Amino acid sequence: MAELLAGAGILDVDVEDAVADEHVRSSAYRRVVSATASSVSRDRDRAIVATILRDPNEMGSKTAVVALVDRIMKVTGPAEFRQWSAELLPEIDQLKTEGYREFIRRRIHDWLFYLSIEEGHVPAPAELAQVTDWMQRVLAQESTSPAVLALLAESGNRKKTRNIAKNRAASRTLRTR
Repeated sequence: MAELLAGAGILDVDVEDAVADEHVRSSAYRRVVSATASSVSRDRDRAIVATILRDPNEMGSKTAVVALVDRIMKVTGPAEFRQWSAELLPEIDQLKTEGYREFIRRRIHDWLFYLSIEEGHVPAPAELAQVTDWMQRVLAQESTSPAVLALLAESGNRKKTRNIAKNRAASRTLRTR
């Protein structure tokens, strides 16, 4: 824990408190994730993830790693995220709970799907069904592709997602006229 915090430049956390209290540790992980994602270099990310995933509180470590995945997705380019996430996947196997491993894998899959949409791919309904409801909602809220919005309006898993996509598609149509 001391090495993880020091490596992230976080010196104001009592290491003994962090080791003893999962809430203090969780807070420290959030700060480590923020510092890690803000770094220009991705060289230490895999080691940081490996360290976090060794935590006995798997729920907290899963949450921290998902936050890091989300942050890295926002600060890197598509090729860099693809490479980064592929290198991260072996570390995920450290988690004993299959549900937590699967959650992180699905989040990475969702972001890779998102990147393919951003690059112009229009998925088939069966492909759309392979991503989480969360990603479908993200796409409904953020996609600028009329074809993707139409697909989500028709085939989204949740009524809320279908309505968001339908409304955004209609407002895009009005703006382009």
